[in-house]
Amino acid sequence: MAEKVFKLEIVTPDRVVYSGNVESFSAPGTLGSFQVLYNHAPMLTMITVGEIKVRDENGNDYRYATREGYVEVSSNEAIVVSEAVERSDEIDVERALASKKRAEERLSQRRPDLDIGRAKASLSRAFNRLKIAGTK
Repeated sequence: MAEKVFKLEIVTPDRVVYSGNVESFSAPGTLGSFQVLYNHAPMLTMITVGEIKVRDENGNDYRYATREGYVEVSSNEAIVVSEAVERSDEIDVERALASKKRAEERLSQRRPDLDIGRAKASLSRAFNRLKIAGTK
């Protein structure tokens, strides 16, 4: 068990995804990825689609696919609040593949009513989920 640990919570509107003591975690900040360790300076920052990596107090590593949200760090406590977070072993690969296919089809058709930004965001989320799940 590590000596220098801090409390981490990862939450979505639906559930608490993770709650426990950790040695470290990293997240995809909007200005680049960052890592938080014991005694990190207080901060509040935005996160984007990407990967959250967690190393718990016992040295176990976990990977999560995340969407947009924010991270707050203060007094050896951190909270990640995101629209959606899935641990790598929880990702429904078939659903992610279907989402990827739909987004690619929408982008290739280029219909006048297509919301290109939304289709690209959907494709980005699908690619991220597949990467975190260990497929492509």
